[in-house]
Amino acid sequence: MSRRLVHIGSAVVDYVYRIDALPAPGTEKTASSFAQVAGGGFNMMVAASRTGMKVVFGGQLGSGPNGDFLRAAFAAEGIATLTHPSPLMDSGNCVAMISGDAERTFVSWPGAESVLSLGMMAAVRVAPDDWVFASGYTLSYVGSRDALADWIEALPAEIPFVFDPTPVISEIPRAILDRVLARTNWLSCNTTEAGEIAGPGAVGAIAARLLSNHCPTAEAVIIRAGAEGCFVRLADGTAQAVPGFKVAAVDTNGAGDTHIGAFVSALSRGVPPFEAASYANAAAALSVTRHGGSSAPTDEEIQTFLSHDDRSVHGRKQKAHL
Repeated sequence: MSRRLVHIGSAVVDYVYRIDALPAPGTEKTASSFAQVAGGGFNMMVAASRTGMKVVFGGQLGSGPNGDFLRAAFAAEGIATLTHPSPLMDSGNCVAMISGDAERTFVSWPGAESVLSLGMMAAVRVAPDDWVFASGYTLSYVGSRDALADWIEALPAEIPFVFDPTPVISEIPRAILDRVLARTNWLSCNTTEAGEIAGPGAVGAIAARLLSNHCPTAEAVIIRAGAEGCFVRLADGTAQAVPGFKVAAVDTNGAGDTHIGAFVSALSRGVPPFEAASYANAAAALSVTRHGGSSAPTDEEIQTFLSHDDRSVHGRKQKAHL
């Protein structure tokens, strides 16, 4: 039986527009397609759930149509919500514009997910075998950052805590960010976010500084580099660049979330970190070949993909663990 992931981030409704290129200032574009989908933290939760981990949501959903939409999406993926809906506001939304080169541009509007208190989180209780995840989005909101940081710091020491600072890292007060990093066991960030925390330099040096200066109790840091894969450095100094997989990308929205969800799911079942990183690279690669942020593959799909890749040795090793 896999362990449980307690996700204390945020989820929003994505309004996804597909366009050939971003419009110039003052001009207009007509989208080739439009979709309303669950997004935000939902994408990471789906990746963990589809790869075999039980997932529950400890963040805040709203009481309007967006909240109803998200609850239906959670139910379809078997994800339970631990908190009561906000009686004051609906869940927020995000406009995502996906251009012809598979890149994405976001404009978001916060809702109920941006307001948290310790009282609201009283129903979120962790068990000894749980893993806990939070993202920088919830820490960037004035109405949720203090309560969430307090809650994270109060976690029992034996509970693994996974943190993704996200692209809004510059909007998180440094004092809050430092508190959360000090409690982080597994840090997953992209190259830009890693540099924002630890300063510029080669990826190996940045990873070393993240561990020594910012995450003193962490087991590892993972620095994601998109199609190039990721760099993993363990607390004992062991490090490895884990290569990505060449695929024809059509939509990179949610790839980072998929990577984190698959990585945590693999770790929770005993897969060693470097192999878990290769597994997560494969999950992210598959996700970008599909439209939609919550396009995470299943464990079976990942294993099939790995078994047909030139580096299929990773697939065989992981099959023994997964």
